Amino acid sequence: MRPTTVIQVTDSSPSPEAPSPSVIPGRKKVDSRASDRASRTWWDADADEYHRTHGEFLGVGSTDGEFIWCPEGLHEGDVGLLGDARHADVLEVGCGSAPCARWLTSRGARAVGLDISTGMLGKGRDAMRSDTHRTPLIQASAESLPFADASFDIACSAFGAVPFVADSANVMAEVARVLRPGGRWVFAVNHPMRWIFPDDPGPVGLTAAIPYFDRTPYVEFDAEGTPIYVEHHRTIGDRVREIVAAGLELRDIVEPDWPEWLDREWGQWSPLRGQLFPGTAIFCCVKPLT
Repeated sequence: MRPTTVIQVTDSSPSPEAPSPSVIPGRKKVDSRASDRASRTWWDADADEYHRTHGEFLGVGSTDGEFIWCPEGLHEGDVGLLGDARHADVLEVGCGSAPCARWLTSRGARAVGLDISTGMLGKGRDAMRSDTHRTPLIQASAESLPFADASFDIACSAFGAVPFVADSANVMAEVARVLRPGGRWVFAVNHPMRWIFPDDPGPVGLTAAIPYFDRTPYVEFDAEGTPIYVEHHRTIGDRVREIVAAGLELRDIVEPDWPEWLDREWGQWSPLRGQLFPGTAIFCCVKPLT
């Protein structure tokens, strides 16, 4: 397991420039080190633009945050996938600017947010200035969680880390390690069937073009050929096998409907596509008591 740098985020630092639009898309196998480096670089650089585009929808600027699971707008306060988190130790993996962890803190949880990007964590630190309680934020890779065994009652990830790590099986094992017996692990990812369609919210995105069984990551390279954005694909079966191999029990897979009230597009998510096939899969798991 690769060593991980752990940083408690306390002060602000200048945000880097946004990623250059002159990226070169491609497909290439990328190891954990290169994938982590790409994610850290990308999200540090994109933090400002990401929040201009999505911050309001996610409730980042709201006092005490919000917990939105996915672009379909599913709210933890309505669905309760984590169960009763009051007085629970909760880890959010890939928290970004931590609106979910902050929301859990405001509901009585002892929440901690973890992300690989200093830029995204800085946004969360800034947003917490209006919160009623502070939420600890830690910089680390999801593949090497800097916590002792059995430290948490609940772990969650709302699109934050799992699609962006090279070894998601290791993430499952790490989460299982830090969970207490009986603990819940709930994570949301782009629905695996979306992999076969172009990343387009319009009619072009309705035509299957990529083999579902091709796990070669989607990569964007800079002019020097260095990966600067990496997204990894796993099938539904892959996800299930990784969960089971980690010693966890899969209790449910939630595939949110596209709500009638939502007319917003977010990347490949749109009302057009959402009415035809799912965009999100939420895996609900439990660590056995014995």
